[in-house]
Amino acid sequence: MASMNDKDYYAILGVEKDASTEEIRKAFQTKARKLHPDVNKAPDAEERFKEVSEAYAVLSDPDKRKRYDAMRSGNPFAAAGGAGGSSPQGGYGYDPFGGSPFGWGPFGSGFGGAASRRRSRAYNPKAGADVIYELTVDAKTAAEGTRRGVTYQRYAPCGVCHGSGSVEADHPETCPTCGGAGHITVDTGLFGVMMMTCPECEGTGKVVADPCHACGGTGRTLSASEVVIDVPAGSHDGDEVRKPGMGNAGTNGSSAGDFVCRVCVPEERLTRRQAGGFNLVGFAVPFAVLGALTSTLASMSLIIVIPLVVGIYMVVRDGVRASGRWWRNAGVAVANGASNGLMLALFMVMMFSCTSGLGRAGYMGYRYW
Repeated sequence: MASMNDKDYYAILGVEKDASTEEIRKAFQTKARKLHPDVNKAPDAEERFKEVSEAYAVLSDPDKRKRYDAMRSGNPFAAAGGAGGSSPQGGYGYDPFGGSPFGWGPFGSGFGGAASRRRSRAYNPKAGADVIYELTVDAKTAAEGTRRGVTYQRYAPCGVCHGSGSVEADHPETCPTCGGAGHITVDTGLFGVMMMTCPECEGTGKVVADPCHACGGTGRTLSASEVVIDVPAGSHDGDEVRKPGMGNAGTNGSSAGDFVCRVCVPEERLTRRQAGGFNLVGFAVPFAVLGALTSTLASMSLIIVIPLVVGIYMVVRDGVRASGRWWRNAGVAVANGASNGLMLALFMVMMFSCTSGLGRAGYMGYRYW
């Protein structure tokens, strides 16, 4: 069997050496459909299918493709830190593809990123995500309530295929590349038999029969939408108004997310500095209580006074608010700081109890007279 150095993967896929990743992907899909053993009964179809799959596995990954090009040029270590370097990888038996030629790359979990944004025949119904929108109003408006119109961008159901991803067919069809398995196996020879996620159906085993030209088979397109939000009277900072089904549309006819409007009232919200200041104030409280109970306030003065002074300064610097919700948020921040201070205070009590229990014997077990 020919080694990787002897194989011209570009020629196998029928693409130029400067072909883009999308061109390589399309070339693989075209050849894979023609050479799949379930479709092509020629004696050499299976072998050619494996060869095409191997070529795609390498050229579709930028890092592996770079190393392959370097290896073909006669310098297999150029892509791994320079020729003639002292790297421990620079020797016989070094794998220029960093393990297997498939790795994660465009397969497996890799389809969560760029692949989901490109045109694909994969039939992969997934619920749409919520759209989060922050509406900033003053305290008076929040108390009285208001109605606002909002224009925003979201993935909406495709108007051509009505969200299915297919123009005419009512149901998806079995993937012709993997036969519905969701993966294909490749005998690379050098690395043995490898299994990789099918790049055509992206692991689902199904593809859209006739992909819509407007949405590329996903069933949704990016568009501008409008919604009217009614903020009820008596709202406060952090309250939410939800519009069901007005978020991002799902793929291939799946359910849509919601439009979530979060009310933001600056008068009721602590600044980051104020939240930190109230945390410091709360941190000092357990030590003050502990000092009072054990008559050790004097020895704990630093750990009490410094957080209190710094915390109060941080709070006052950004201005104290008269809002009841602001003070409620302040109380939450103090409680959070107090919980942290309490843990440290209890730890100090335990340490003091343990060391006191040693008595006159001291830490090393020696008795002094």
